[in-house]
Amino acid sequence: MTKTAAAATLAAALFVSTAAMAQTEIQWWHAMSGANNDVVEQLAKEFNEKQSDYRIVPVFKGTYPETLNAGIAAFRARQAPAIIQIFDAGTGVMMGAEGAIKPVAEVLEAGGQSFDKSKYLPGIVSYYSKPDGTMLSFPYNSSSPILYYNKDSFQKAGLDADNPPKTWPEVFDAARKIKASGAAPCGFTSTWLTWIQTENFAAWNNVPYGTNENGLASLDVKLEVDAPIFVEHFQALADLAKDGTFRYGGRTSEAKQLLLSGECAMLTESSGGLGDVVKSGINYGTGQLPYDPKGNGAPQNTIPGGASLWVFAGKSDAEYKGVAAFFDFLSQTDIQSRLHQVSGYLPVTLAAYEATKASGFYEKNPAREIPIQQMMGKAPTENSKGVRLPNLPQVRDIMNEEFEAMLNGSQDAKTAMAKIVERGNAAIAQANGQ
Repeated sequence: MTKTAAAATLAAALFVSTAAMAQTEIQWWHAMSGANNDVVEQLAKEFNEKQSDYRIVPVFKGTYPETLNAGIAAFRARQAPAIIQIFDAGTGVMMGAEGAIKPVAEVLEAGGQSFDKSKYLPGIVSYYSKPDGTMLSFPYNSSSPILYYNKDSFQKAGLDADNPPKTWPEVFDAARKIKASGAAPCGFTSTWLTWIQTENFAAWNNVPYGTNENGLASLDVKLEVDAPIFVEHFQALADLAKDGTFRYGGRTSEAKQLLLSGECAMLTESSGGLGDVVKSGINYGTGQLPYDPKGNGAPQNTIPGGASLWVFAGKSDAEYKGVAAFFDFLSQTDIQSRLHQVSGYLPVTLAAYEATKASGFYEKNPAREIPIQQMMGKAPTENSKGVRLPNLPQVRDIMNEEFEAMLNGSQDAKTAMAKIVERGNAAIAQANGQ
């Protein structure tokens, strides 16, 4: 090799090394597992290949609560990532930590990206915004709870596999028939008893979860989940649990495996659970979230679940520009349309929803529009805008403890709901410094 060639090779190597060093690394902590983790990895890969200035590094941090706790600990240790995925229950916690986060609207604008909240589904963007309309986090994977069911089990039990139950009494009746016929060992199960059977039960049936618009008007909230409609609903679940017609799977998404394994024939779960259901290969159907005929004009509207992406404060300008570029990438209509169609989560932009509809996707997959229709079908009331407590994860833990005692036969639903209100109100007051 000549001296000239060697010098050119060295210069090229130095250029590549310098370019690599100049690339800004952006850590994205998340709680996506299974098929949804594959989606996260694919998104990061596509973004990283489209440009060379920034590199998104996804890091799985466990369940939603575990990811929230990891983020809090990392911030205190001054080792927080740039982006963290926080589930809906953690919204109040993050909103209360103003010095720890940088509003996503500011991040986008500082990064030279245009921000227009009217482009996003209104029910989603309002949930993640301050009262003055400032969007605090990016709504990455918003979902709505729906009913999944095993069509083969329905047929074996003599039920109409193309007409899933629409009300809770119908669900409970179908569950008993499935169990009695031997079509499946268990008729019904549910993930997230807190989010689906309590928070969304209240919104969907247009009854209050708590005072002050469930915390959206003021964080000084008194729980109201000891009302008769809640007591009767949970007593029905407790009664079904006695012989295994209803089976408890766990506090978060664990019960999904009971449907996938064939143990339970029906499941209420996030629309975002669709990827794993499809992947399992079972003969499944979907339906709207069941409602209670005693509700106030039910069904009303569901409230967002899933999670949003929050940006920590104290990062460099380069990191914020990279985050803005990544969020702009995620907002693109083709990306949002694909995310919605593949994962079951809602498209966060109106353009993606309209593009999906125009493509004929819903004509071929009519059930896939269910979560959007549930959230957008009616204008929200003061009972159905959402739930925002200063310590919702803690209140959910209290609820889960009492639900578990109820389902193992240690107490009835009336006692469980009364304890939830008493313990929950005390915890909320303490979180508010009262």
